[in-house]
Amino acid sequence: MKFVDEATIDIAAGNGGAGCVSFRREKFIPFGGPNGGDGGRGGSVWAQADRNINTLIDYRYARRHEARNGESGRGADQFGAAGEDIVLRMPVGTIITDMDSGEVLCELLEHDQRVLIAKGGDGGFGNLHFKTSTNRAPRQKTPGWPGEARKVKLELRVLADVGLLGMPNAGKSTLISAISNARPKIADYPFTTLHPNLGVVRVGPERSFVVADIPGLIEGASEGAGLGHRFLRHLQRTRLLLHIVDIAPFDEGVDPVQQAKAIVAELKKYDPELHAKPRWLVLNKVDMLPAEEREARVKDFVRRLRYKGPVYVISALAREGLEPLVEGIWKHVASYQQEAPLPDPRFDNPPAE
Repeated sequence: MKFVDEATIDIAAGNGGAGCVSFRREKFIPFGGPNGGDGGRGGSVWAQADRNINTLIDYRYARRHEARNGESGRGADQFGAAGEDIVLRMPVGTIITDMDSGEVLCELLEHDQRVLIAKGGDGGFGNLHFKTSTNRAPRQKTPGWPGEARKVKLELRVLADVGLLGMPNAGKSTLISAISNARPKIADYPFTTLHPNLGVVRVGPERSFVVADIPGLIEGASEGAGLGHRFLRHLQRTRLLLHIVDIAPFDEGVDPVQQAKAIVAELKKYDPELHAKPRWLVLNKVDMLPAEEREARVKDFVRRLRYKGPVYVISALAREGLEPLVEGIWKHVASYQQEAPLPDPRFDNPPAE
């Protein structure tokens, strides 16, 4: 399935039905009085989060979504039927923005969360509604109110605890396949990953976190080089960034330190808040270095990069150094999780009267 994380759609709620002017006319009842019913309410448009949907491709081609209008009122005290609501199911993590005002209407962050994005119009009043003791034969009625209509932008930002960041072919897809059940495409050429991949890492019973792998960045991404900054939005909800660096590049003329600095610079250009997130350095492909040179190469890399945060040396392909990395990530992610407050017996178990 093609991964689509942006879409623009038009939505329109239904209009309310018009009220009715009618009088009861039956044999032997010459003055039956007014009996015109009110119009029905127009259908509304709702957005609902669904964890079984991973992309916005359904809204790439279906651009117009309209709810039904309410029915008009009829005689014999019959009110019009309300228009049926429509529910647009979207992936968890979708942001809905009004294109005209720029206002963020909602963010769908939990499964089955439902939000009203276009309200249907109320139905008009029939002449039955205007009957009073002094106005016994009213001929007034009101039309239905129009429903809301707007153009909205849908933007998907995946929900993950950890995001992988790095140059193409740094080993991000290999790492996520080694620590989770995700099976992204892995090959020996750049830009193998063309869309974000999610993997659930299970550390132990009731201990797990979600990792997001995005396509690689290159220098000049802010000007549109490579895949640009298109997928960096998927890291904005993460709690930790793992900067994956190929410490043993195939091309001897490539300097890993300069590549790492370029990634950090592009990250800062895109979003200073994303740049300020906790970022750990993960030096990958250490199995390509001779055992006696590894420690010296790692120290030289960290010294030249002037990095003072946590450093992990791994080989995703050979499964080396992954356990300390996974355990460290879990401890960091768990520190953000708030423990549920203990129940108060005074309110949970009230004394019997």
